[in-house]
Amino acid sequence: MINALESSSTRPYLIRALYEWCTDNGFTPYVAVQVDDTVQVPREYVKNGEIVLNISFDATSSLKLGNDFIEFKARFAGTAREISVPVGRVIAIYARENGQGMAFPAPAPTTAPADAAGASAGAPTPAARTPLRDASRGAEADPGKVVHLISGEGAADDDTATTASTPPDPEDPPRPPGSGGSRPSLKRIK
Repeated sequence: MINALESSSTRPYLIRALYEWCTDNGFTPYVAVQVDDTVQVPREYVKNGEIVLNISFDATSSLKLGNDFIEFKARFAGTAREISVPVGRVIAIYARENGQGMAFPAPAPTTAPADAAGASAGAPTPAARTPLRDASRGAEADPGKVVHLISGEGAADDDTATTASTPPDPEDPPRPPGSGGSRPSLKRIK
């Protein structure tokens, strides 16, 4: 008998389920990733220690949604790149079209966030600046709980995630559609 402390993480299973839900419904699955030295992504697209990646069939090749890593090949500004993201660094998966999806507790910081400007070693991580909040109570969410995104008023038509065909906005990090410039609302799942 395996107790809860010895069981595997539910995160890779939830990521695969939401990926399948997105593709079955004709939505574009995006993952938000908190970047550190274990994440292999184009660093020039990292903003504030985070990157948003389009993991749809059309934007990737050789996509593997494993229990430990999400791996695929994608084009960034016309150049093919190998992407490798530890599942534990994924902080959200959602549909581009409506923002529906799930956010996960931010991983414990292991190193300073990596971005194109070379953030300082003492800079706080995005998770330290903005803890997950329980939308129903207005209190900080328990980091051991899974939370999910609640879509806002309508979805934006613009494509702000980093993809092969769309470079990131140099002024602002990518956000889920309908977020209105603020972080999405989160609700605790029990």
